[in-house]
Amino acid sequence: MEARERIEGALQAALKLTQSPEGPGLLEDALQHAVFPGGARIRPRLTQAVALACRDPYPAATDAVCAAIELLHCASLVHDDLPCFDDSPMRRGKPSVHAAFGERIAVLTGDALIVLAFETVARRVAHLPALQSGLVVTLCRAVGMPSGIVAGQARECEPGVPLERYQREKTGALFAGATMAGAAAAGVSPEPWRALGDGIGEAFQIADDILDARSSADRIGKPVGRDVALDRPSAVRELGLHGAALRLRERVEQAVASIPDCAGREPLATLVRAQALQFVPADLLPVAA
Repeated sequence: MEARERIEGALQAALKLTQSPEGPGLLEDALQHAVFPGGARIRPRLTQAVALACRDPYPAATDAVCAAIELLHCASLVHDDLPCFDDSPMRRGKPSVHAAFGERIAVLTGDALIVLAFETVARRVAHLPALQSGLVVTLCRAVGMPSGIVAGQARECEPGVPLERYQREKTGALFAGATMAGAAAAGVSPEPWRALGDGIGEAFQIADDILDARSSADRIGKPVGRDVALDRPSAVRELGLHGAALRLRERVEQAVASIPDCAGREPLATLVRAQALQFVPADLLPVAA
């Protein structure tokens, strides 16, 4: 199967676990709305690419972890859009979950997606107990305290947050979890793959900061200008547009250089660079040309 088809199939299988004639229909609809149709699926594609670079000996584990990574990402978006945080009416070019279903259902949708992520790994990797515990721990560290994406969200509630720490936790943590989980799903030590995820995660956050400053809601499918409006840390605010663009490119190259030796190192490096070029449309970075 094509890479994208594998990921979408794994997500559809995961969402089937939530469907029941006896379940709350509004919440079931909200879960579907939060996950489908998706965005670029950048994080699970990265997980899959790392596993493939390591020969992907356990494809069932890879598919389960890809689904879990995307479900955790979707949960973070649902919660990030809530009125108590970004108060965003749009996500991926359509109404955000709280705009479409109400704030209470949105909170529960995010909660349910987090639970579903771990249930997916528990069910699909049960026949590989040697991998299961390591995968669960890797995912937990990527999303929880003290330095996962939950911690990153909490940084917005505190004054004087260092930009690097905010980026590492709010965005980078799940990217690092994605690369490390891809390695773990292939039965490879995950720790050497952390640097790749850290680098891509920081680059992606810088790209998001640039888009927030220079793009439009129609183009990126969500409101822009939120960093200034909410007084959030931003690479553009700290480094300027030119400095942010240069930092993005620098971090991509550092990430590529960090890829451990593996059977598919060169194809993975090519993929990482290609994905990075898609982070920000070229016309939005004229100062970096």
